[in-house]
Formats: sequence, C-alpha cells, structure tokens
Amino acid sequence: MPIKANDPNRKSWIPVPENSDFPIQNIPFGVFLTRDDVITIGTRIGDHAIDLGSLHQLGYFKDIPLTDDIFLQDTLNDFISDGKKTWRLVRNRIAELFDVRNDELQHNEDHKQVILFTMDEIEMQLPVQIGDYTDFYSSKEHATNIGKMFRDPDNALLPNWLHIPVGYHGRSSTIVPSGTPIRRPYGQTIPKGEDKPVFGPSKLVDFELEMAFITTDANALGEPIDVQEAEDYIFGLVLFNDWSARDIQKWEYVPLGPFLGKNFASSISPWIVTLDALEPFRVQSPKQDPEPLPYLRHKGNNSFDIHLEVDVTPENGESTTVCKSNFKYMYWSMAQQLAHHTVNGCKVNSGDMMGSGTISGTTPDSFGSMLELAWQGTKPVKLNGGEERKSVADNDTITMRGYCSKNGLRIGFGEVASKLLPAIESNPPKKNK
Repeated sequence: MPIKANDPNRKSWIPVPENSDFPIQNIPFGVFLTRDDVITIGTRIGDHAIDLGSLHQLGYFKDIPLTDDIFLQDTLNDFISDGKKTWRLVRNRIAELFDVRNDELQHNEDHKQVILFTMDEIEMQLPVQIGDYTDFYSSKEHATNIGKMFRDPDNALLPNWLHIPVGYHGRSSTIVPSGTPIRRPYGQTIPKGEDKPVFGPSKLVDFELEMAFITTDANALGEPIDVQEAEDYIFGLVLFNDWSARDIQKWEYVPLGPFLGKNFASSISPWIVTLDALEPFRVQSPKQDPEPLPYLRHKGNNSFDIHLEVDVTPENGESTTVCKSNFKYMYWSMAQQLAHHTVNGCKVNSGDMMGSGTISGTTPDSFGSMLELAWQGTKPVKLNGGEERKSVADNDTITMRGYCSKNGLRIGFGEVASKLLPAIESNPPKKNK
C-alpha cells in the first residue's frame, strides 16, 4: 500500500509556519485534553491539533474498518494494536482531508469548530499506556566514552558490546510527558575515598539524549521476531530524556545494573512520529565489525537521519545549546534491538517502549550526556550566562529537540522539556500506622 501521506508536494489548508516540525507530511499521533476537558486521540498540522475522535464520529473515516471508539480513548494502545495497514490508511486519509485541494472538510465551519484546536487550547498527555520499558545501550561512541572514563581506556568496550544490543529492563511507571517537572532523587552514594555509603540527594543528576520507539503487539510468548520483519511492529518514535543519577548508579549498578539511579524519571515528547513519516529520511547504519550473528543481520538502510540537540536553561537564565547529535550514529538499529529482545521468546505488547540509549557522536559537541560533555567533571560546560555545569543543577530546564530535513521537507518531533526541581527537604514522610 503506498504511503500517500508522504507526498512532498502536498500542501495543507491549515496554515503551517515556516520550519514547522509538523507539515501535512508528518501526521503524528498523540493524546490531548481539549478546551472542553475531554481527552481524545489526535494529530497535528502546523500549530493546530486535530481531534480524531470527532473526525471519526462525523463520518470522515467511514471507509476504514475502525471500531466506533478507537479514537475516544485516553491512550493510543488499541489503535496501535490495529497494525501497520490501519495506521497507513488513517494517515493517508488525514492527508487527503486536509489537502488544500480537498473541499470535503475545508469549508465546513461547523465541523471544523469541533475538530480543530490551537495548541494553546489543549494539554498534551502521555500518548500510550506503557506496559514495559527497555533501555538499550546502542551508541558505540557513548559506550566507548563511558568505558574510557570508568574502565581501561585501551579496552573501553566490554567483550559483549559488539555482538549484542545491550539493554536492561526499566521502570514504566515514572515515564512522563514533556512539561512534567522532575524531582532530584534520594539514594545511597559512596563518597570519594570512603568505603561506606551515605544517604541523601543525588549530587550528579544528568540528562541522557535518547530516542524511543513504541511497539505494537508483536509476537506470542516463545516466538522470536525476525530482524527483517521487526520494523513492521514499530509504530513510531519519540524524543526521550532518560534522566540519570550518576552517583547513585555508580554505587548500585554492580552486579545487576541500573536501579534507583535510573528509575526515578524519564521524559518523552508527546507526539509519536510514525516510521512511515520518517521513510524519506532513511540512511545506512554504521558498519558493524565484527559481523553480527545471523539472527541480527539485516539488509538495506536501517537508520534515520534525525538531527538532535539539547538546551540547558537555568532558572531566569539564558538557554545554551550544549549538544548537537544525530540518531544515525546508533550502532545497533531498532530492528536489531527488537529482534534481539525477542530472540529468547520474550513477548512484546502494544505500547511497549524501547529506549535507544544515549546518542553520542564522534565530536565533543555531539556527546549526549553531561557526564560526557563535562568529561566526568574535568571540563565544565560553559553556559551563555556565564555559569558552568558539571551536572544538571536545581531548577535547570533540559530541552531536547529533533527533526529530519531533506530537499526542503522537514519532519520533526517538537520537543521534550523538563525542569529539575530540588530534592524534598527531608526523607519522605512515613505513613500513619
């Protein structure tokens, strides 16, 4: 089935500002609260959100086999479960409806009144109910930097890294949408030179520049997903700030990996950009040497040219762009990650989320975490207002953006922005007995 929505010559009758992340060729999916306090599933063109629930009720999807309530829910899980054919049919139909050459809805003022909202009239929600979340560690540059800092600089990568997409199971309950403040966490840390831990707020909170993909129902228990078919089960991507408390993590991660240093918060952008929308921006993944085992070998262009950047904004201060990276640097592709995740028969469900791992490039300005940018505190990052950072300070806002650009077409993700609040003043209050 052709992806008609991707026609680069298509124009919308909804105004689209220059350099918008959301032209008619994007058509992402999200969940928002309307001006009437109704939660609905929607999409976005330019600076307008489109209520897909109302659009469906008014009969505009009558030729697509959809349940009556598919867009009247507070998550995208059921829609995602419908599969790739349905996603493509819906995107194509939305593109057709909002094409400047189509009069079907364009001049129906009564229908437009209930379907269209300006972005300042809505409140974005978490787009999916995330049942499970896995975080990978798939940027070779990032893994090498970490290995140089904490292990042998001449043998930075662990022996397994070039053979498997390394990952760990994260905590889905603390994944929040852009705009949700994050609280500096408490935990155990080990002071330098000491042999006993202390308890208190983390002193080394960090951001991690990542992207994450959302899956559909992919397999039955015990059935692996073939790497060549894996992308058929990926609905789309979001920007992902996987907050990290480096000092807590350093003390706890041996022998079972990250725990409290990672599970206190992760932030995502609210619009899921489909793999179909990203199709024009495919690029070849980095060369893999040694060649992976047969179940991880795949053909074609398996990555995407997505420009990424991170801003740090102190409270009442000026923003500084501290990182410019790109998703195409990922050594292990999404298809390889999903194939490896299920090769043992692990079941993957609609709404599950897979983080890429921190995305770093080869140059210092492309490093995707403050740990790398400040090189473990030895090279403080200078901000535009004169301040310096070795880690994220209280009341700093971290903003991540991402977009693709080619031949005059720009498809973007908007942003994920979160403010780090100070730790609570004392230990959490005990419940009354």
